[in-house]
Amino acid sequence: MTPTRRSPSALRSFFQSGSAGGLVLMGVAALALVVANSPLAEAYFAALHTPVAGLDLLHWINDGLMAVFFLLVGLEIKREVVDGELSSWPRRILPGVAAAGGMLVPALVYLAFQGGDPVTMHGWAIPAATDIAFALGILSLLGSRVPVSLKVFLTALAIIDDLGAVLIIAFFYTSDLAVWALAGAGVALAALIALNRMKVSALAPYLVVGAVLWWLTLQSGVHATLAGVALALTIPLRRSPAAPDDVLSPLHRLEHAIQPWVAFAVVPIFGFANAGISFAGLSFAALLAPVPLGVAAGLFLGKQIGVFGSVWLLVALGWAERPARATWRQVYGVSVLCGIGFTMSLFIGLLAFNDPALQEATKLGVLAGSLLAAGLGWAILRKAPARPPG
Repeated sequence: MTPTRRSPSALRSFFQSGSAGGLVLMGVAALALVVANSPLAEAYFAALHTPVAGLDLLHWINDGLMAVFFLLVGLEIKREVVDGELSSWPRRILPGVAAAGGMLVPALVYLAFQGGDPVTMHGWAIPAATDIAFALGILSLLGSRVPVSLKVFLTALAIIDDLGAVLIIAFFYTSDLAVWALAGAGVALAALIALNRMKVSALAPYLVVGAVLWWLTLQSGVHATLAGVALALTIPLRRSPAAPDDVLSPLHRLEHAIQPWVAFAVVPIFGFANAGISFAGLSFAALLAPVPLGVAAGLFLGKQIGVFGSVWLLVALGWAERPARATWRQVYGVSVLCGIGFTMSLFIGLLAFNDPALQEATKLGVLAGSLLAAGLGWAILRKAPARPPG
């Protein structure tokens, strides 16, 4: 009898293309900084505000293209919760509690720097998210020095982290609601659920209704990217063991189809459009302003304290085990890498503040905190023994 093959998981292929995507993102972010501080700066910023079909180009990137990113996030969440690394409570507890600690502590650190200012306090969630592509890109540079268990832990943590960020955006960063559009979005979502219940396996009906859902969500005041997550959760998924590779479930087909586009097009375009900061007239004192300092400290200090402290506490209490074949130094190094908050942190910053000056301050803090976390995390893991002693 031929053994049944597990359908391939995008989590596993993500260790290859996701890491490469992270390296591309690093290069694109650096390029954006160079362009924003070159003779091309004026053309760069003007292009981002070029009107296209009623919205400027930057809005199409942030509200349109990023909906595809959130679609992939939703597919990953559903895939791993239903049939992957988060499919049981014993698997969820360590990355789940670590993700919770890694969101709560950075938010508290950020708020501690705001002096009670109600405007800047609205950005409390900016340092709460981890950029999985960036973090895995750093890990890829270290090769076999980092055990697979830690890569799985980091990916699972980041997926839960993304789920938390999605909920934060839905509940805390939603503007005034248009009831008619919200009602229409509800009807579109009900249609997607009906397609799922009827076991429709073709992707086209889901994508067509999903496009309608995106437009209605955009009009409703709820951020349009959440339509991508809602669509993802309605795409049918068969649990493993599943059919052979040529008969993948709709979720697997869509996930594998869009993952390279997200890794090598959507996220890099978003990074290039949003990472450009002009350093003209910028002083060191600007980095010490409440918003950039709070964001940088939240990412660099809050993340490592929240993540590593949660893992250490769970292991000390005997409620979970340390990732297999990983030393405490390696766990700490990965906890520091969780402070790379590039994509989602920039995105939440755009939602938190309407003031362009505060948006620029957010970018400065995200870049500073992420660079510090990337540099220290890499150095710790580079010096850590490849295997635990004994």
